[in-house]
Amino acid sequence: MDRSEMINSFYDGYREDIRLAKSRHGQMEYRTTMHFIHRYLPANGTVLEIGAGTGRYSAALAREGYQVTAVELAERNLAILRENGAGLDNLTALQGDAVDLSRFADNSFDLTLSFGPMYHLYDPGERDAALREAVRVTKPGGVILTAFLSVHAILYDNYLQGNLATGLRENFDGDFRVLHFQNQLFTGYDIPELEALYRDLPVTQITLAAVNGILELAEGRADFSMTDEEFEAYARYHLHFCQRRELLGSSGHLLHICRKN
Repeated sequence: MDRSEMINSFYDGYREDIRLAKSRHGQMEYRTTMHFIHRYLPANGTVLEIGAGTGRYSAALAREGYQVTAVELAERNLAILRENGAGLDNLTALQGDAVDLSRFADNSFDLTLSFGPMYHLYDPGERDAALREAVRVTKPGGVILTAFLSVHAILYDNYLQGNLATGLRENFDGDFRVLHFQNQLFTGYDIPELEALYRDLPVTQITLAAVNGILELAEGRADFSMTDEEFEAYARYHLHFCQRRELLGSSGHLLHICRKN
């Protein structure tokens, strides 16, 4: 099964359309991500979202009046994205792959959001191609936000209880170097590894941010509960500290934010 088939197979049976709303960690991910989008998106700016899923961000930004182009690989996600964008003339939804954005000219967008590709790109050549393409289509001075998964949070959230040996074997080699292997549906990174991917690209790093903190791990507990008031308090705390380097690895989802030179 190639990467496209694997991704389509997974999202055919997964409710990506409710992921950012159904849980506290999803709600925190959405709020934090929008916080940074609004920080770096200029008035009247143009937006490209690569790996747009079902359009939660693209549709929201289009409703705010921005000109948005959304690219999604998974067919089911794309169909829902188009439903969510119905009636929004400033939202264009296209099927496509992050590794080839040749339909777009160089220096086309003020803000580029790569929110899905790095989760699923295990091949170094395809991963590097996706990063180069995201930078290429961004205007000089424009900003690129790249979402990725912490390999350590993958271990904490998915393997700590009951199958730690499997998690270690699947995500690290014997010297604890991060593994990316053929047909790995979700792949994670550590911070230095992810930062190194941008070193030869014409960008300047602005910041890294944790987008959901420890909520995904905490929410796995049977006794977890959080009122709306408690969530708002946590959100204020999280947004204040989410760029602190010592907190990054414990967050399942992270953002790398850079500016094109």
